[in-house]
Amino acid sequence: MALERVKIIKVNNEPLDEMEKQVSQALLDLEVNSDLKASLRELHVTAVKEVDCSGGKKAIVIFVPVPQLKAFQKIQSRLVRELEKKFSGKHVCFIAQRRILAKPTRKANKLKQKRPRSRTLTAVHNSILDDLVYPAEIVGKRIRIRLDGTRLFKVHLDKSQQTNIEHKTDTFASVYKKLTGKEVNFEFPEPYL
Repeated sequence: MALERVKIIKVNNEPLDEMEKQVSQALLDLEVNSDLKASLRELHVTAVKEVDCSGGKKAIVIFVPVPQLKAFQKIQSRLVRELEKKFSGKHVCFIAQRRILAKPTRKANKLKQKRPRSRTLTAVHNSILDDLVYPAEIVGKRIRIRLDGTRLFKVHLDKSQQTNIEHKTDTFASVYKKLTGKEVNFEFPEPYL
């Protein structure tokens, strides 16, 4: 139990659930047995969530502290490959654990600091999308508002990464829908010259 705690540091020392124990153990195994040892030693995760995807598949969403996100992204492609081997048939995504602060109102905002832009709902949702599709880059976004008022976000991804992440776009869409409630559609348009 003490060993599993090392890789997952939760707020208020909450108990770990079964999925978090498995991911923590997998990360520990990788730290001990692979060439990722030096990079993984300093890193930890804050939470793990399992999300149902289309076609009866499941995805594992691993939340990491925002200051460590860059370090995770350096080794993300190898880490995802190794973790997907361990949890066969499940896609793995890394997302930073961000906080959304409520919109300041006249009553609530007496003598408080101004809310940073990075803590707004829109900024956090955009950052989640960026984290989700990494290592691909978002090159454009379109919002289609249907006749019934619902919105569909069309996200254009970098064509150079199409072979790496095209098979995961459905997973990304369902994870994003679960986390933010927004529908999103990924496309790989031809680059404009």
